Amino acid sequence: MSAAGGVITHTAVDLDALRSASRHSLSTTPRSFLRWAGSKRSALPQLIEVLPERYRVYREPFLGSGALFFLLRPKHAVLSDSCRELISTFEAVRDHPVGVLRFLAPLKPDKERFYEIRGARSRGPAKRAAEFIYLNKTCWNGLYRVNGAGQFNVPYGAPKSDLIAEPENLRACSGALAQSGIELAVAPFDTALSGVGEGDLVFLDPPYVTTHNNNGFVDYNERLFSWDDQVKASEVAASAADAGAHVVVTNAYHDDVIALYKGFRTRELCRHSTLASDSSARGPVKEAILWRPGALS
Repeated sequence: MSAAGGVITHTAVDLDALRSASRHSLSTTPRSFLRWAGSKRSALPQLIEVLPERYRVYREPFLGSGALFFLLRPKHAVLSDSCRELISTFEAVRDHPVGVLRFLAPLKPDKERFYEIRGARSRGPAKRAAEFIYLNKTCWNGLYRVNGAGQFNVPYGAPKSDLIAEPENLRACSGALAQSGIELAVAPFDTALSGVGEGDLVFLDPPYVTTHNNNGFVDYNERLFSWDDQVKASEVAASAADAGAHVVVTNAYHDDVIALYKGFRTRELCRHSTLASDSSARGPVKEAILWRPGALS
């Protein structure tokens, strides 16, 4: 997999501008149009402090909401995820923003409407993407989960806001994705970085869950992202760094996880948990940023 757009020029990192934008992550454009469980939107001020001064291609193999991509606005990027529905939604926003917004316009949070859409998805790319965004914004905590048949099965979340999409921001996201140097792909993380090269910037944000009992990390996460997957992710990160890329990883702050990333620097990442079913149990959680400087750092 290689970056689209022909000749690759470097993207310079303007830390002052990024710091300002990250402090206003709820109002700056473009910003993610999705509400994604585990999103690093609130962690952007901490993530930008471990970025290189410049890079060639930005590569993110666990795309999720794309919060860091929309903040950076790189000239060249390879954005991928194993979730075809997610990538199809990004493609529809890129290619059919007017159609997506037209289908979204009449939709408001409504439990009956939520289950109606969840149970009978459309086929057209713009309408299906609008449905995906609607379900994402109105389901429980922006969680994406499917059953054995591949059908989305997260329950209604009774959101406090009626806002599903902001037209100006979605159009800005479309513009960011439509740049000639941006590539979207459906790919497993262990093959998504096959074209990584010297001077690239790689951001790995694999699925993981933190618990108050660190000893329960492996058992609790096995259903989401297995320990073998964790090992493979660390090997992919090390291989990308060996190729000269600047690699940044977010993961659980757990001794067993950190031990996988030999040669990587480590910093605590503090963010607010949103996944506890009891809101009183939500609060600051400790996670880890692990990074290894690249050839251009």
